[in-house]
Amino acid sequence: MSDRLSFVIPTLNEERAIGPTLNTIPVERLEEDGFEVDVLVIDGDSTDDTRQIAKDWGARVIIEERPGYGRAYKTGFQEAKGDIIVTGDADATYPFDLTPELLSYLAASSDFVTTNRFAQMEPDAMSPKHQFGNWVLSTGCKVLFGTGFADSQSGMWVFKREILDKIVLTSDGMAFSEEIKLEAFRHPDVNAIEVGIPFRERIGEIKLEAWQDGFRNFAFLFKKRLGLHTR
Repeated sequence: MSDRLSFVIPTLNEERAIGPTLNTIPVERLEEDGFEVDVLVIDGDSTDDTRQIAKDWGARVIIEERPGYGRAYKTGFQEAKGDIIVTGDADATYPFDLTPELLSYLAASSDFVTTNRFAQMEPDAMSPKHQFGNWVLSTGCKVLFGTGFADSQSGMWVFKREILDKIVLTSDGMAFSEEIKLEAFRHPDVNAIEVGIPFRERIGEIKLEAWQDGFRNFAFLFKKRLGLHTR
């Protein structure tokens, strides 16, 4: 029996980027490696042609009208058919073409693989303001929780679905990205690692509200450290 592999990709008005993003998924190679590939797009009720482009490509499209980055992923994880889940944004920044290499870390000894975008970042892939904000949040994770990952906000993860039964994910917003890493790295029964990846310049407009989202993420870290977030 083939292993089932699900790609979970949140979208919101990404008509320019969703096609190029999906085209980087190496479906044929993964199928040759024995995987049954399931590509799932969780759309936040886009008003452009994002959903239709994804459907024409062959992805399963689920509309999630409730707002939030974390909410989209929670819905995606529920709908995903795979025993292994791969995530990433729909803006063509993440190297889905390297999925087979990332899967090799799971096969070796890991349960959760997150990625470090700063290891091989293209010159115009992230503004200095966003780089600084990421450094602040990643440093906050280290100081408050003693974690060792360098990129707390990376959105590309490869993990075994079974870890979702072990960790507690409370955030429905942008803080979901740092929370899933904190939960995985701190859980005694989850072997989590971080690996460097290329990070490319995005296609389309940036939707991140740098200062507002950064403040919310930092506040989330303190609340989580104090145990104020529950399932």
